[in-house]
Amino acid sequence: MFDRASLAALAAVLDSGSFELAAARLNVSQSAISQRIKKLEDQIGTILVRRTRPATATEAGLRLQAHAETLNLLERDITLEMGQSPGRLDRPVRIAVTADTLASWVLPALPKEKGLFYDLVIDDQDHSADLLVRGEVAAAVTSRKSALTGCDVIPLGPLRYAAFASPAFVATYFAAGITADTLQQAPALTFNRKDRLQLTWASNVAGQSIPALPTHYVPSTQGITEAARVGLGWAVNPLPLVQPLFESGALLRLRPEVTLETPLYWQVPRQNKAGLAGLTKSLIAYARQQR
Repeated sequence: MFDRASLAALAAVLDSGSFELAAARLNVSQSAISQRIKKLEDQIGTILVRRTRPATATEAGLRLQAHAETLNLLERDITLEMGQSPGRLDRPVRIAVTADTLASWVLPALPKEKGLFYDLVIDDQDHSADLLVRGEVAAAVTSRKSALTGCDVIPLGPLRYAAFASPAFVATYFAAGITADTLQQAPALTFNRKDRLQLTWASNVAGQSIPALPTHYVPSTQGITEAARVGLGWAVNPLPLVQPLFESGALLRLRPEVTLETPLYWQVPRQNKAGLAGLTKSLIAYARQQR
């Protein structure tokens, strides 16, 4: 068993990034925080916190941080079962979401579940399940259909994507049509090096594999939309996000008959299922509104 005061100290240090701030948050001395962290590290037999600025977790520290979150959620669930108000959790719940779902439907779902604070971890839908496997998050939006060990998996439905560019960009680069040749000349907008949406769409349109595109890297879904609007490049983004810009004429949809869909799933460990039941219900409802 882990000492709850020590777990609270670990969570406070990792949330604030500072032993000093953690001490102020818990209303104890900085020495007490250090002693509690040292107690956990001695118990585990490994370093949990890197003494950097800001302080960061080791892999073991992240696992123990997730354990502390699970205990909080279990206590919240018991309080609800007893018919009492659970109040607010004393620390955020870490959940993994994708940048695209955050930009399109996740945010409106979060306020529906009262009493939770969130620590949103952004990762690609093909990689967010890895965060669950490592115990770094309490639940995740992922493209993985098969349930991870100890998890329940709930279909959220597909997220639909559209390709687009500004009218001026289309006139400059795609006046002769969208082909393998013109795609090799037209700058794309890519979220990061994990992002394959543009390459997949381009290959589907060209009818052949396109291994690389000239691209700008813009690590923001909304930023990509704005970059396309001002003519920096063409891109692929969630249809619900860009549909209003199609209707206003600010952006043109490229080859509407060529669509992409990413099936998404909500994976939640069973020990967190009850504590996150309200959030799960809200996420399902908002995800399905996008269909």
